[in-house]
Amino acid sequence: MSENLKTIRELADELGVSKQVIWQKIKRDTSIDLRQFTSTKGNTVYVNVDGQKTIKSMFKNGSSTKEHQHKDDIDDNEKDAVYDQDEVKFLRNLVSEIQSEKKELHKLLDQQQRLALQDKQLLEEYKAEIKDLKALTMAPHD
Repeated sequence: MSENLKTIRELADELGVSKQVIWQKIKRDTSIDLRQFTSTKGNTVYVNVDGQKTIKSMFKNGSSTKEHQHKDDIDDNEKDAVYDQDEVKFLRNLVSEIQSEKKELHKLLDQQQRLALQDKQLLEEYKAEIKDLKALTMAPHD
């Protein structure tokens, strides 16, 4: 093979795109007959200088996949930052609500303990009254 020939992989690396992107561009552009610019050996497609120029010209107007990926990564990072801020706000609100509920539960527990103490005191008073009544009812029989 001549040194002027390049594989689709080499072209893709040079252009900063994937092999699939090159094949998709070629398939979409029906005006290009790739067979006139290529030769195949085994499963490898080699592109001559004219074919290389044609394929490279297809990518001059657009940016590379790597640039798109970098841009997407930046967009994702910005989205993540916004999402993280929203998540922090949500979690802070949640913590605040939980603290409020905790205070309310402490108040309710305190009330329950006071009522239980009052019930115990009333029960003791009733027992004392019952004892006194029994003592009174027993006294006349003697």
